[in-house]
Amino acid sequence: MASASGAVWAIDIGNYSLKALRLNFVGDRVEVIDFDNIRHGKILSVGSVSAAERDEIVALSVRQFLSKNDLSKDDIIVSVPSQNSFARFVSLPPVDAKRIPEIVRFEAVQQIPFDINDVQWDWQLMDKQGREENRVGIFAIKNDVVTSELEHFSRENIQVNLVQMAPMALYNFILYDHPELFRTADQAVVLLNVGAKNSDLVICTAGNVWQRCIPMGGNSFTQAIAEAFKLNFEKAEKLKRTATMSKYARQILQAMKPVFSDLASEIQRSMGFYSSSNPNTKLTKIIAMGGGTNMRGLLKYLQQSLQMPVERPDSFKRMAISSEVSAAKFHDSVCDFGIVYGLALQGLGLCRIESNLLPKSIARSMLWAGKTKYFILAACLLLAVSIFSLMRTFFDKANYGEKEDVRSRISRIISEEEQAIKKLKSEEKKASASAAIIEKEFGLFKNREVIPLLCQTLIEILPNENNTNDSAQKEFYRAFVQRQAQKVIEMPRKNRKQIFLTGMTIEYVDDISVAKLSDVSKKTGTGKQSASRGSRGGSDRTKAVSSAPVSRSTRGGRATTSRQSRSKSRKGTDKTGRSGQKGSSKEDDSKNMSGFLVEIIGYSPYMNIGELLDPAGVGDDREQWGYITRMMHLDEALKHKVPFELYEKTSIEHFNLEKGEVVVGGLTPLGIGIEQSRRTESSRSVQPGRRSRISATGLTDTVLVDPLTDEVISKVPRRDSLGVPVTDKEGKTVYEVNDHWFVLRAKFRWKEAPKG
Repeated sequence: MASASGAVWAIDIGNYSLKALRLNFVGDRVEVIDFDNIRHGKILSVGSVSAAERDEIVALSVRQFLSKNDLSKDDIIVSVPSQNSFARFVSLPPVDAKRIPEIVRFEAVQQIPFDINDVQWDWQLMDKQGREENRVGIFAIKNDVVTSELEHFSRENIQVNLVQMAPMALYNFILYDHPELFRTADQAVVLLNVGAKNSDLVICTAGNVWQRCIPMGGNSFTQAIAEAFKLNFEKAEKLKRTATMSKYARQILQAMKPVFSDLASEIQRSMGFYSSSNPNTKLTKIIAMGGGTNMRGLLKYLQQSLQMPVERPDSFKRMAISSEVSAAKFHDSVCDFGIVYGLALQGLGLCRIESNLLPKSIARSMLWAGKTKYFILAACLLLAVSIFSLMRTFFDKANYGEKEDVRSRISRIISEEEQAIKKLKSEEKKASASAAIIEKEFGLFKNREVIPLLCQTLIEILPNENNTNDSAQKEFYRAFVQRQAQKVIEMPRKNRKQIFLTGMTIEYVDDISVAKLSDVSKKTGTGKQSASRGSRGGSDRTKAVSSAPVSRSTRGGRATTSRQSRSKSRKGTDKTGRSGQKGSSKEDDSKNMSGFLVEIIGYSPYMNIGELLDPAGVGDDREQWGYITRMMHLDEALKHKVPFELYEKTSIEHFNLEKGEVVVGGLTPLGIGIEQSRRTESSRSVQPGRRSRISATGLTDTVLVDPLTDEVISKVPRRDSLGVPVTDKEGKTVYEVNDHWFVLRAKFRWKEAPKG
């Protein structure tokens, strides 16, 4: 790539700031001739920043950058974030060189986990593994990610020449600036770039690169501080940056410790996966980049946790700095310039990965722009021809006037024909329109039983007498269904293997693999317990997108745990269909991924709610299965074929379970129990020796009670014989924990969904 000035501008727009670096050749070395690091008005990855506001903030930063720098004569290289990006190295069979592009495209369609038409992709012939096989790198990123980044520059009329993924830019930087780390093919270096929202982990070898985007960054630490100190995000960010000088440094570090641990675990898991796939490669060290590495204690913690040297560079070894550039100011930003350094090296032709993800239409426009002089010459020739044609036109016009009558007659006949054709088409449309209306009206009745069927299925697998061989539990379930409160109370509450459902939301989606679990909560408005509730019942649940009809008791609005009759009317005896977890194979990709987002809210009196929901290590012992276990084996649990299967239970993106203690207010979901104010009576006698006298005292607690048995189900203070709350050695109130609530969000694939 060559510009008019011979220099290149590399620009990286992150969530925290805009980083830019201008490089040029000076002799046989690259030299920094300008740089900039413009902090945004707000951190872009904060949840309170909308998409429109984000674009405006970036636009202001770009304009500020352009006001100080002239980009008109330089080539411009920009980065795109690693989210939704893809890099893979494959070996091609021995073929003629002319057929390599064809085979690469075939491999790209097979390897890229997105539709080939929805991505910008490029490939590069890396090297030959042997005498026959060729090794090729395939790189891709989704169109909307590239388009979104380029819009920031197109609005300012800036022509971008090259687009590269941030992880590949980091790989180019480390390979060029630290060649001593790659003297042997079996050595690998881990490059960790900690950003505001995400962290890029790039494992580099002399001839290969492996990347992973970890969804944790500086914002995760800020959020931990905000929650610990009850601050808003902006104040928490300021406190994080001044932690070393704060008198609360120890408390700040303690608040961030869980995030340190989670980040280290994700890095360890990624390195473990890479090592298992590349057993002959040794990871030697970790090089940390990005603004997030400035956090106090992060590098030390990672080094201790990962048992591997962790370094943060304070300079670039193979880069010279122009005398016109402030070396001290530049070195302050070295950790932020890893990506732009790699981009600039690619612009100067000094990189290993040379892929360009610039949209083909823009690249084609740039190519045509270079041929402007040829277009000017062609325009002159066209002008000359046009003049001669105009002269011919005047000559033909004279002849044209003589045939006016003939043309009028022909036009009239053509007009009559067109009118006849329009009338014919109008009549034909009436028939098709009527047929479409009829089909549309009847289409409303298709598949209307599917959501009730899923709702019924999820209720039938609750703990009930059909799902247990325990005679005591069977008798208890019958007593509960018959509303025999006295028999129910005879069994200790913490031994009752029951699950009460207070709400169920089901929403249909066309593709559950990309739908977000949070969408069902956003649309239904899942709430928590209110600070003030009625004395006779819980608050109504927010209206759901699709509500499942559940059997309810007459008090408190709870779903009962027995559904005995409906499953008997079902047909189908196939016991081989098991709904388990599926891998991401090519066979799964071809399946219909229509299905449902499901949110289930409930609670249980049982002492170990985890044992009722998802017990570990139960295997094929159906007697030990929990509620979630039966979801994973619907066909076997219900003993007939079910048109649904639980999707990706092991992935947090597709399955989520929240649990907690039932308390008044707090995080307890709405609709659990009946809120009442109960008076605790106690008595106290006067001093001995005097006339005995009883002084009645009373303490009032606000509690949640069971609508059938009138038992307290919420967490309450433990009281002594005088009604005074019991405290521990540290003076803290001791509580009695009763029932536990849960919120389960999952996805169910509709195996028999209609196609199209």
